[in-house]
Amino acid sequence: MEGAPSRVGPSVSALPVAPRAPWPWLTPRGPHCCLSRTLLLLWLSVASARGVTQSPESCQAFQSANGSSILCHQPAEFPGLLPADTAHLAVEFSNLTELPAAALRGAPGLRELHLSSNRLEKLSPGLLLPVPGLRVLDLTRNALAALPPGLFQASAALHTLVLKENRLEAVRAPWLRGLEALEILDLSGNRLRALPPGLLANLSALRALDLGDNRLEALPPDLLRGPRALQRLHLEGNRLRALAEALLAPQPALRVLYLNDNKLAALPAGAFRGLKELDMLDLSNNLLAGAPAGLWAALGKPSREMEHGFDISSNPWLCDGNLGDLCHWLLANKDRMFSQNDTRCAGPEAVRGRRLLGVAGPAKADVGGPKLPVGAGLPGFCS
Repeated sequence: MEGAPSRVGPSVSALPVAPRAPWPWLTPRGPHCCLSRTLLLLWLSVASARGVTQSPESCQAFQSANGSSILCHQPAEFPGLLPADTAHLAVEFSNLTELPAAALRGAPGLRELHLSSNRLEKLSPGLLLPVPGLRVLDLTRNALAALPPGLFQASAALHTLVLKENRLEAVRAPWLRGLEALEILDLSGNRLRALPPGLLANLSALRALDLGDNRLEALPPDLLRGPRALQRLHLEGNRLRALAEALLAPQPALRVLYLNDNKLAALPAGAFRGLKELDMLDLSNNLLAGAPAGLWAALGKPSREMEHGFDISSNPWLCDGNLGDLCHWLLANKDRMFSQNDTRCAGPEAVRGRRLLGVAGPAKADVGGPKLPVGAGLPGFCS
């Protein structure tokens, strides 16, 4: 029922054995947003085909040599008396607003806990104490506005933490204490306006950070100090107006960087300095009119080719002589350029609406742009 207090339901009965594949590894901005629902439907179809019926508590048990997997879809109550060998637990699509403090007692070997698409408003500080080996915690699409300090005090093994699409307006460094092994942190789709200094200071193993689709206007200069080898960073869909020149410097192994759909009007010349491993860069849908000399020096050719590519479309580029450095870089790396037809000059008037690549390279007709005589490129643009 809507807003009903949490309750512990009857014990989960052992059902006939059904084979299962390992739970997929969650990755930011990958398919993880749909994994739980997809797995649920897949498993239910397998169970149905093998004559396994759903229990009255809306839970199913799947057994394997690696332990039991408990799947609860739209349960009225949190399952009670979990099998002692429970390794994977999914309780999703319910009206539960909180969990019993002792919900996980009796399942000391739990490795994955999926609690997405419920209505959880708070968590008990001691919720995870009984499951020190937990590796994946997915809290996607709940109503959490805060986390209790000490929640992860016994979670040294946690690898993946997904807090996507909750109601977090702030995040505090003490919340993340104890997560020495954390590799994936997803805080996307919340209401974050600012981040505290030292937020990631203790997350030395972090490899993927997703802060996309929040309301961030600025980032602390020391944000990325702490992780030793961050590889993937999502900052898209915020309200960022500027980046500190040394923000990315602590992460030379960064391979994927999303900065699209912000309000960046300028970038410092050293913003990407040292990012020689970067394979994907998205700067689309910002307010960039120019780029300082040296900005692109570490990226792409001539040193190496970006594996995935880059996108600088839907910016108001001013195609004059001050953009010459970008011009040369584009010509060397155009084979890795996304949205070429949407990367156009906003000025000067003579080239307004022309494709930036068309102006930078040999003159040719540009779809949607003004027709210029052969050889009538913009003097000085790529000189």
